[in-house]
Amino acid sequence: MTTARLAPSPPRSRRSSVRLLGPAFVAAIAYVDPGNLVTNVTAGAEFGTALLWVVVLATLVAGPVQYLAAKLGATTGLTLPQLVAKRCSPPWRVAYWLQAEAVAIATDVAEVIGAAFAMYLLFGVPLPVGGVVAAVVGGAMLAAGDRLGERFLQGVALVSLCAIGGAFLFCLTYRTPPLHALGTGMVPTLPGDGALYLAAGIVGATIMPHAIHVHSALAQTHQRLRAHRADVFLAMLFAGSINAAMVVVGAGALHGLSGDDFGDIARGLSERVGGAAQTAFLVALLVSGLTSTAVGTQSGEVVMSGLMRRRMPRSLRRLITVAPAVALLAAGVSPVGALIMSQVVLAIGLPLVLIPLGLLTSSRRVMGEHVNSLAVKAGLGAAIAAVTLLDAALLLEQFFP
Repeated sequence: MTTARLAPSPPRSRRSSVRLLGPAFVAAIAYVDPGNLVTNVTAGAEFGTALLWVVVLATLVAGPVQYLAAKLGATTGLTLPQLVAKRCSPPWRVAYWLQAEAVAIATDVAEVIGAAFAMYLLFGVPLPVGGVVAAVVGGAMLAAGDRLGERFLQGVALVSLCAIGGAFLFCLTYRTPPLHALGTGMVPTLPGDGALYLAAGIVGATIMPHAIHVHSALAQTHQRLRAHRADVFLAMLFAGSINAAMVVVGAGALHGLSGDDFGDIARGLSERVGGAAQTAFLVALLVSGLTSTAVGTQSGEVVMSGLMRRRMPRSLRRLITVAPAVALLAAGVSPVGALIMSQVVLAIGLPLVLIPLGLLTSSRRVMGEHVNSLAVKAGLGAAIAAVTLLDAALLLEQFFP
């Protein structure tokens, strides 16, 4: 018995297809969250443009992965967690749920911390208070989306992407690396100690497990795969360009700057570029933190309802998120190091979502005529192998230096 429900349909007008654009832009907000911002800017500050190739390659992998998540949801009418639950025994289902929840919560905590520091540096809001405000705003956006419909969240996501992209474009107009440095940055290399760690962070920040879960849910009501392809292409092009700009800004304006605090990055921009660049950076950090925290919460809801067939009150989920974030803020945790570490953790957990996604979308019983082609299977297998090897190399480096 097949799970696939998507049947061939007559062509739609271009205007009608455009109306289906949007789900990928909501998921793409996770691709420009504070974790991305900090990891990419730090990579540029420490190694110039040498890790730019990692951002480009990770984005080229993330696009097809997000499309497969959308295809899975649109074809089956089920989310990735729901399909995993159907094929797992209760103990394995619980284990998968625990790791997926941990990823969603850890990501959400990082986003709350990023927004809290932006509010502190922009407006002098105490860090714990900023953490609470960020959590409340994220919950309010989801509540507004429930009331006003998915187009509201898609509109917020698009406006946020434009604001973040505009901020980094503004910084780029003042100070950029020479063109030959951009070219050499596309040559695969890992220059020096710490490069592998940052490369893993970039991969985890770009191909994010919780964004895959969310996208499979967002795509359930949109059944035109052509529209999904266009949606993912545009969203990943936009998000990937912003991530590349983050590295270039770090390489041009902050190269050689050492520091483990958002204040150090902001001061570096102010001293080397100007106060306007500092403000632009902090606004991008604030917008990315406030909007992406809603995606983190949404991911937790998708995971829990799909795997455990239960729902946690959103207020309780927000409390679970904000409590550790506020505790870390009150304890004076080093924010940049903590956020980069969270992205590395995402990279380590990435195979746990890529493998079931690949198996399900490669199953004719599940996907029917929309099953992955041999080329897609090979490409996804290569991506999973590459991420797994990266994780193994990182763990070996950390435990057996």
